Amino acid sequence: MRKILAIFTCLAVTLVLAVGVRAQQQSEDALVRQAVEAYLHGLKFNDVTSLKKAFYPEAKLFFVKKDGTLGQLTQEQWYKGFEASAGKEEKGDLKIVSVDITGNAASVKVREEYPNSIYTDYVSLLKLGGEWKIVNKVYVAEPK
Repeated sequence: MRKILAIFTCLAVTLVLAVGVRAQQQSEDALVRQAVEAYLHGLKFNDVTSLKKAFYPEAKLFFVKKDGTLGQLTQEQWYKGFEASAGKEEKGDLKIVSVDITGNAASVKVREEYPNSIYTDYVSLLKLGGEWKIVNKVYVAEPK
């Protein structure tokens, strides 16, 4: 009887720990998505405040130029491109395609489908000071 009780206790503890780990993973997934949703809101409404909320200040954006070389933008360079359209809603469907989290690092794939183009973004996030921030963005733009 003691063996059965010991086995039952071990199983119960294992189950409780597994449920706790799963709840933590779901919580982190929600927090990562929240940061990326702030980014998507910034894109959709040309809202630099939302973008700044999502991105780490020194984050960079990388892409391949038409000549095949590496293109790079700082946050400030990128934000300047939103000035003329500030507050204007963009027509398009922006969504999170996938989220992958390991510890305090995450990778999120985003798809932005606009009337004339499709952007695919791969954003890297780190949990800094208890908050998820986009620290890097690699993207490709393709005509529709």
